[in-house]
Amino acid sequence: MRHDWLQPLALAVASAVSGYLGWSGSALALPAAIAFPALWSMARSRRTASVVSEAYFLAASRGLPQGVAAFYQSDIWPGLILWLVASSGFVFVHAALWSRDSGGWKALRYTMAMVLMALPPCGIVGWAHPITAAGVLFPGWGWVGLAAVTAGLASMRTRYRPAAAMALVGFWLWSAAFWTAPDIGRHWQGVDLQLGNSLGRDSGLARHNDLVATLRLKRRIDTTHILLPESALGFWTPSVAHLWRRQFAGTDLNVIAGAVVVDPEGYDNVLVRVSATESEILYRERMPVPGSMWQPWLPLIGKSGGARAAARQSTWEQRQSGWERRQGRHGGRA
Repeated sequence: MRHDWLQPLALAVASAVSGYLGWSGSALALPAAIAFPALWSMARSRRTASVVSEAYFLAASRGLPQGVAAFYQSDIWPGLILWLVASSGFVFVHAALWSRDSGGWKALRYTMAMVLMALPPCGIVGWAHPITAAGVLFPGWGWVGLAAVTAGLASMRTRYRPAAAMALVGFWLWSAAFWTAPDIGRHWQGVDLQLGNSLGRDSGLARHNDLVATLRLKRRIDTTHILLPESALGFWTPSVAHLWRRQFAGTDLNVIAGAVVVDPEGYDNVLVRVSATESEILYRERMPVPGSMWQPWLPLIGKSGGARAAARQSTWEQRQSGWERRQGRHGGRA
């Protein structure tokens, strides 16, 4: 009887450690997540497989509750609820596809779990996917590296588990030995505004002037591009774009920051670039947070709103972008 609870407990603790280390924020620690498939395959019952999956996912996404509380200016409970609800999808898939089988069928089941957690709808909450480690284990290998990690993770469910584990650990050590930190360029600079949960919620003229003053104060001499956090610029409108271009007149500074574009159809979380001569939207968020941001059911009940998950521009945005380009060509004059 002692063995009946000791083995599941040990697997759950090891799985939590795997998730904690793998998603600790260090890129080189990411391959620690590849231990999860092996631990999951050691489970002797579906209940144990569920506990192992839950421990891994909760440990890997442990920052979600506090992040939700800070972003939405709420208490910790909404974040905790989202944390647990999101984990249910991960746990359900891995519990449903667990079996006592061995060999090729066992590996096929985990491959199915990997695919389901990588693609919508389950993939919407497919955070902490172990296959993400492919970028560290096989940097620069592209699809070949992804296929190699997929085969290695699937092998964790077979009798070749020791060989697969040794091979993946070997590539991990090889990658760590020759790892070079990403170089974003000496002319680029990130600025931490330290504005807390007020970031992006104050769209007044005074806030924009304060942001520009902060950038001028913190800018290094050789900096040409400054990066700001998500929602730093608040609502992105032609007037705001004109204001920022005018502030940088006569300089070679480019600011890249997060903002929100609102129109009658809904809104987009975007990444914008603004300089003295032009402004443009570089990127639109393709996968907003389901529920709180992306609400695909609204058109079904005849309503509009919520964040868009589409990659294309709306008609309103196309008009706005054209206006911004014309303003940039004419030096910001109306």
